[in-house]
Amino acid sequence: MKLNLFVFFFLIFPAVSFAQEDTEKNHWVLFPSGLNFVPFKANIAEPRIGVFKFTDAEEMKVDIGNSVDVFGYVIPSSNINLRVSADFFAYAFVTGAQGLRLQIDAVDGFFGGNISLSQTSDSNYWQSRLRILHHSAHLVDGHYSTATHSWLDNREPIPYTQDFGELTIARIQTSNFLKFRYYGGISYATLVRPNEIARLSYFTGVESYSEKSLGEILNQPTNLFLAYQLSLTGEPTYHASHNVQAGIKFGTWYEKGVTMYLGYYTGTHMFAEYYNQRLTTLGVGFTIDFY
Repeated sequence: MKLNLFVFFFLIFPAVSFAQEDTEKNHWVLFPSGLNFVPFKANIAEPRIGVFKFTDAEEMKVDIGNSVDVFGYVIPSSNINLRVSADFFAYAFVTGAQGLRLQIDAVDGFFGGNISLSQTSDSNYWQSRLRILHHSAHLVDGHYSTATHSWLDNREPIPYTQDFGELTIARIQTSNFLKFRYYGGISYATLVRPNEIARLSYFTGVESYSEKSLGEILNQPTNLFLAYQLSLTGEPTYHASHNVQAGIKFGTWYEKGVTMYLGYYTGTHMFAEYYNQRLTTLGVGFTIDFY
């Protein structure tokens, strides 16, 4: 997978022009600003920076990572943007603290890239994204007892791995008061361990937000929003997972800002080392939107 990504990059990269382009003609752009395909709020496996604190326990989910558009191709006559991006992100399962030291129980890491396509000719348009990612999961020192020299709950690490491709189609629509992005997608893993996990998974969701509810703060818009995603994954029997967020973003919706929200999650455990367990939790969270 990694070799194919590098071959693709070096085949395309020579076509990028470093000279000033005529923006009325089709052209390549190196390091374009912003993100062509902004991560979904209610998708667990997206690059973000933030914390989701469970209110019914000591646990929390800590996210760190980024998605960067490396280069793009623009077709001005059709308002089409094609971007090639790099994705590196991880999230950690914090189960408590000893003094100032967080107890990190488990970590899920992702790396790879994506190709996205959008057409922004009007306020209603389509987007698509193809992600190629490697996903590995690990139990770490917060799940190990140094006193007994054993793993907690007699649960030892498992060699969890997925190399998968994921295709998502999204539609953005705008009304006078609300804006919507609804989407659906499918994922297929070419490599998966443990092998009882189903290779195919499915998801669908919607985001709605409004800039007109609260006005501006320091000349920046505020967005009230509601986001929901339904995911179907097999472990090996298929189960539904539901993730709901409601909150406020300070800043333009598809640009940099800070988001604070209430969240409810129920379904297959968020962390892959616990893929055969269920999790239901309510929490509060925030993210720093880097795009």
